[in-house]
Amino acid sequence: MAERNLRKERVGVVVSDKMDKSVVVSVERQLKHSIYGRIIRLKKRYKAHDDKNECKVGDKVRILETRPLSKTKRWRIGEIIERAK
Repeated sequence: MAERNLRKERVGVVVSDKMDKSVVVSVERQLKHSIYGRIIRLKKRYKAHDDKNECKVGDKVRILETRPLSKTKRWRIGEIIERAK
């Protein structure tokens, strides 16, 4: 049986869990400005599928790329790395 292609994965923090079976995950990355050399923080928000509604706000999670599940959902929760305190 053929293996699936490598899927993208990101690590971020859950910022909203108000939807049913969906969460919003904020992923932050850092890069160096091409001219000035200053470190810039970029944040991006992804909607991810949470089948069992087990993620809460503040949880650190790994999200995996998947097929389109709705108009805006293209990610799913892979694992909960750390629970919110």
